[in-house]
This record gives sequence, structure tokens and C-alpha cells, in this order.
Amino acid sequence: MALPDYEAWAIFAAVARLGSFTAVARELALSKPTISKAITRLEQSLGTVLFHRTSRKISLSTAGKSLLPHAQQIASDGEAAMEAARDTTHLLRGQVRLAAPLSYGLSHLAPVIADFMCAYPEITVDLQLNDARVDLIEEGFDCAIRIAALPDSSLRAIKLREVQGYFIAAPSYIRRMGQPRVPGDLVDHDCFVYSNSSSPEFWHITGPNDQATNLRPKCRFQSNNGDVMLPALIAGRGIGYLPDFLCQKALDAGQLINVLPEWRMGDIALNIVMPPSRLRPARVDALVNFLKENLR
Repeated sequence: MALPDYEAWAIFAAVARLGSFTAVARELALSKPTISKAITRLEQSLGTVLFHRTSRKISLSTAGKSLLPHAQQIASDGEAAMEAARDTTHLLRGQVRLAAPLSYGLSHLAPVIADFMCAYPEITVDLQLNDARVDLIEEGFDCAIRIAALPDSSLRAIKLREVQGYFIAAPSYIRRMGQPRVPGDLVDHDCFVYSNSSSPEFWHITGPNDQATNLRPKCRFQSNNGDVMLPALIAGRGIGYLPDFLCQKALDAGQLINVLPEWRMGDIALNIVMPPSRLRPARVDALVNFLKENLR
């Protein structure tokens, strides 16, 4: 059995990332014919087309899309293995791609990334903020910040801290509408719903002695971003459920109050998640370790 064509697999991953043979030739310091021959060689060995080529652009075929995660893993593991064999203090350069939720990225992650860039001036950071969950391997991310109860998966995860959630409302709203005493009272209140969840139309609530209840809140306002709820909540327009990093300042200032202090919607945590391989480029380890030290 012949050995895999590791060079061709790595070139395939680079072409998929950059979208151009010319760009890959420039980045890898190889000739354009070398890039083209490597892709042709890989296609012939696999017996399938990896790219659709026109005079204006190239795009991944269906087979190419399904094989891309394997190519990305091969390229990443190869780079990490090379670095592991050397003195990595001289290899803290290059780009790290990081994904994070929008609100947390703006409020807490951005200052940490600024400090990281000062500490590691030769590492560049591509930070993508999006509340939608990204596919790390398919989309080529080195790591991601996730605030959730993580399902079982092949991804490696580092838990940084628990995240508290609160049912919150302004004192003015409570004076006008009354304070709910148990979760069932929420059906009579104007509720703010975070829509970027698996079942936003239902609230699954737990409390003392593991009591559990499911209810359909009366939705007054719905959004896929928690930050935009805060002004209306502070203005007394309803009751919402937000994580501590979004509402703690308003709670401390008395602008909001915790209206159901013994109840919560599940246990969530702040996590760093990474692809399954234990081999990572030194620059990725540098960022992960920096985040561990500064986000706990």
C-alpha cells in the first residue's frame, strides 16, 4: 500500500482556503504548475474531482467539501509535528483563527486579544464574532469560545468557568406588573426571548431540589443577541434571561433585579474548544494559554 501524498493533501487544503492556485503558489513559495500538478495527482489517486475549475474561479466539488476536513487535519498535524521537533520559541508567528460569540467577544474578549497582540507581536489574529455555532474543522478555525453546556463530541474542550444566568427585570417593571414568585407566573408577563437556541419558544427551567418546569413564555421581544435586550429591560419593558457577563453591571447598579433567584435555565460554562488532534501549532497553544490565564 502506497503512503498518502501528504504534500498534495496540504496543498489541497491551502487551495480550498485561498481559492486560487496563484495565491497558494505565492504563500508556499512554489510554482503554479507545481500546485496544479499536486491537485491533479491527488484527484487521480482518489478517483474523483476535488475542484470545479472555470476561467474565472475554482470551487470545491461535493467530494472536495467532504474531504476538506481531513486535508485540513493533515496540514495542521504536519505543521504541529514540525514545530514540536524544534525550539518553538522562534515559531510564535503566523495567523490564529478564533471564533467567539458577538456580545462576549466585544465586551470581554477584545481587551484580552489586544493584550495578546502586544505580548506576541508576530502572531496575527483572525477573530470572527458570530452567535451562530461554527464548524471548527470545516471552516478552518484553530479554536473557539463557546458559552454553553457542551454536548459530547470529538472536539477538545477546556472549561474556564461557570456562567450564571438570571431572570431579570427593572424595578419599575416589577412595581407596575408585580414580581413572579415561581416560573409558572412568567406566562402572565412580557418576556424577552433569546432566539439563537435549539428551542427558543420553550423555557426549560430548574430550581430548588432539582425541580423542573417547561413553559412557553409570552414573547414581547425576541433577538439572536442578548446585548440588544438590555436597554429595553432597563427601561422596564419586560423580563428576560441573560448570562452574568451581559447583565452583572446593571444588577450591581440596581438598574435590574434578579426576580427568580432560585431558578435558572440550565448549567452553562465558558469554554475554549479546539479540533480533536492534540498536535497544535505553537502560536495556537500560545493563544489558548493566554485565554486560559485571562478569561477565568
